Amino acid sequence: MIKRIRQEQDDNRKTEKTKNTSAGLKIRVWTVCLTLAVCAVYACASTAVTAATGKRELPVYRVARQDGQIAISFDAAWGGDKTKKILDILDEYEVKTTFFLVDIWTQRFPELVKEIDARGHEIGNHSTSHPQMSRLSAEKIAAELDTMSDNVYALIGKRPVLFRPPYGDYNNRLIVTARSLGYTPIQWSVDSLDWKNRGRDDLVRRATENVQSGDIVLFHNDSDFIVDALPLVLESYREKGLTVVPVSRLLPEGDTVIDNQGTLHEATPNPTKIPEVE
Repeated sequence: MIKRIRQEQDDNRKTEKTKNTSAGLKIRVWTVCLTLAVCAVYACASTAVTAATGKRELPVYRVARQDGQIAISFDAAWGGDKTKKILDILDEYEVKTTFFLVDIWTQRFPELVKEIDARGHEIGNHSTSHPQMSRLSAEKIAAELDTMSDNVYALIGKRPVLFRPPYGDYNNRLIVTARSLGYTPIQWSVDSLDWKNRGRDDLVRRATENVQSGDIVLFHNDSDFIVDALPLVLESYREKGLTVVPVSRLLPEGDTVIDNQGTLHEATPNPTKIPEVE
């Protein structure tokens, strides 16, 4: 009898031990699973943080220089009726500048493309169809750029080397793709807002008020008041001691670096970190 009781006690202890072992194993399994889940979440979060804090590729907004040189530029995507008058005014003031053309414009006004070039101005690429290019794949970006440049080359025997994104809209893919194709992406640092057609005086004020060496000024070739305002703008630049040159002339030769505000600097032989602007 006593022997039987002891045997039952031993069996109970073994059963309890087995249960404890099984429970412990389950706990360890759940612990491992939880750890793996946490690691997975952390890895995803780390990837997201890396993407969010990664370097943003910027076009050139302005150039760091103190010699009084600036560039003015005209975007042309739609109308062309004011373009010859703009060219006449630029000739009168002996100014050479840059016209960023959309290919649908060049196809509509091929003689104006030739005249812009013949009068000594620079032609930049403003895309083929003026889309929001940050939404395009690299392949479609390349097609937008190369189609426009091929057609300009057929007209004047020169390929554009500068590119301005339509609407000023860009992302890293667009900037990196454009550079890989040999283009220098160009934005602007002074916006005349001439396309809002607020009047001659407003256009002149915005284009001249705070302009300084190295700035790139944005105009459009078909804005309502550009013909009336342009002589006053150019006269103001002269009074300030500023010299207008094409955008490519504004860019320094050799190695360069762009700071976090889009200002292009000459790279020094022993480069130091360019301070970031708050």
